[in-house]
This record gives sequence, C-alpha cells and structure tokens, in this order.
Amino acid sequence: MDVFKTVRHYLKNTDLYLLVLALLCSAYGMVLIYSATLNPVSGLDGSTRNLFVQAAAIIIGLGAFVVMSLIDLETMSGWWKIFVLLNIGLQMLLFTPLGQEVNGQRAWLNLGVTSLQPGELGKLIFIFTLAAHISEIREHISEWRGLFVIGLHTLIMMGAVVVASGDTGMAIQYFMIALIMLFAAGLSMKWIAVGAGLGLVSIPFLWNFVLVGYQITRILVLFDPSIDPDISRQATYGKIAIGSGQLSGQGLTNGTMTQMQIVSENQTDYIFSVAGEELGFIGCMLIIGLLTLLILRLFYVSYRASTTFSSLLAVGVSGMFLFQTFMNIFMNVGLLPVMGLTLPFFSYGGTSIVTMYAALGIAAGVRMREKPSWLQ
Repeated sequence: MDVFKTVRHYLKNTDLYLLVLALLCSAYGMVLIYSATLNPVSGLDGSTRNLFVQAAAIIIGLGAFVVMSLIDLETMSGWWKIFVLLNIGLQMLLFTPLGQEVNGQRAWLNLGVTSLQPGELGKLIFIFTLAAHISEIREHISEWRGLFVIGLHTLIMMGAVVVASGDTGMAIQYFMIALIMLFAAGLSMKWIAVGAGLGLVSIPFLWNFVLVGYQITRILVLFDPSIDPDISRQATYGKIAIGSGQLSGQGLTNGTMTQMQIVSENQTDYIFSVAGEELGFIGCMLIIGLLTLLILRLFYVSYRASTTFSSLLAVGVSGMFLFQTFMNIFMNVGLLPVMGLTLPFFSYGGTSIVTMYAALGIAAGVRMREKPSWLQ
C-alpha cells in the first residue's frame, strides 16, 4: 500500500504535462518507425525488432525521468568543475577499444548488450555544468572576463566532442545550448551583436581552414544539387517524399519512397519525411504541434523556477529540444545541410530516447522544487 501511496504522491508533484506530451510523441514516433522499417529492404530485421528496441528505450527513459526528477542537482552544483572533467573523459572513451564506428563516424561506445553515444549524454552534463558556472558568475556575465570563461567552458566541450568523434553537428548543439542559456541569464545585447559580427567575419576562415571537403559539399548542394548527386540524393529524396504526401498523405505503410527505402536512414534522421509522405501536411503539423507544446512547457518551467541555477537548467533543456527540432525539420525540407540530428522522441535510437527522457526529468525536478505561487 505504501508503494501505491508513494506513486500517487510522485505523480501529484511531478510535471505530468511534460510526461504525457513525451509519451504522445513517443507513441506517434513508434507508429512512424513501424512503417519506416516494415519493408525487409531496410536491413533492420523488420519492424518488430525495431519497435521492441524503441519500446525498451522508452521504458528505460521513463526510469531515467523519475530518477533525474528526484535528484536535486543544485546540491551538486559546487562540483561542476569535476563534472566538466568527467564529461571530457566520457568523450575521450571513443579512443579506447570501446569506440565503435557507425555510418563512417566513430561516435559510439560498444557496451556489448547496447551502444552509447557519449555526445548525447554529454549534452545533459554540459547543461548542468554550464548552469552552475553561469550561476556562479552571473553578476559578471556581461563583463568580458565573465563571458570569456563561459566561452572557454563551451569551446572546451565543443572541442572534446569534435576531436573525439568528428561530430560537428553535435558540437553545434552544445554551442546553441550555451547561447540560449547566456541569453536567458541576461547577457547584454551588445555582446550578442559583437558575437554575431565575429561569427560573420569568421566565415571565410571556417570555410577555408576548419570545414572539411564533405562538409563544404553538403552546404553547396543546398544551392545546386548537381555539384554532388551522391551527397544531395538523401536531401532531395527527403523533400520529394514530404511534398508527395500533400495534405493527408498516401496512407500509413503505403508511402512509395518510404516503403522502397529510397530515403536512407528514414527511421532516424528522416523520420519527418515518413510522416510527410504517408500522413501528409496534417501528420507533419501534428509533430510540430506536439513538440511546440513540449518546448513551451519547458520554458514555462524555467520561468517558474525558484533559483537562477534551476531556471538555467530548464532553459538549457528547452534550448536543446528547440534547436534539435528546428535543425532536424529544416534538414528534412532541404533548408539546412544534413548533420545527422534526430527528431526528439520520434526518431529511432536508444541513446537519444533515454537522453530526452532524462532531460525532461531534470526539468520535472525543477518544477517539483519551485516556489509556491504565494511566495513568487
């Protein structure tokens, strides 16, 4: 009986809006994954196995949601420097025999029964360490010294991700999360303007000395697919699949390009194209609507937080979901280059699903520890 009382108490105090929205997204995502991997041409051993793996990840994710919501991270915020070192060490594990190459990129750790993507887990640690760091120096956040150390913190983690895995898309996520958190912390607009100016000025340097050949080509094919048909093929077919669905789609499991596996990785990066082809504009808008409600709820949790640290935690989680959703959808419709970013809760992938639920657990923990309304 005490167990049921504990469960009722937890459900009464946690943020059920976040949990219900996440489960709705996951359920919709499993329907799309089922269709995307139904044809044996996919080479994924059929939909049953994929649904089982995704369902197992969701169950583990729910456990991560509960655990993270019960941990008061603020009591650990003074140890943030140690967690930075642990995060760097986590990324460097890719250089050990555990490192595994998938689709030409060494970004996974082979743990035997499962695989783990350090960059995904590292995002949550980064949100925690950056929230603690910004809270520590918030009074000086708009001074050059304060901004310098936060920038160094961010660049070190971006560098660790790029050096270890070569995943520039993941590194960009770290940067955008930091930018959103700094903006929420009250960074002066003059520094944002200076940063934007420096970003524009640095484009020639990045183009000539940082970006490698295939990354440059992925950008160029946005404007002229004929430059490299092999690289542009996925993006082109993704757009065609979405457009062919029109208003209501060709019907679940009836999408021509989806069922023939013409769009590669359509169960992960291009799950949005599956919705577009088979469920049409209505199916795509349902995805956007659910994720928009989730992100708005996260920003509301941040607004209601009782401390600067808690608020920044929720903002970081909000920024992670906002950026990843924006980038994936724009990648699917051909407005941004392919970067291998999954669509939160919809794409197939165990590490991604568990990470997303753990992130929501962090936000739910903030919600559980907010000030009562009469103390606001």
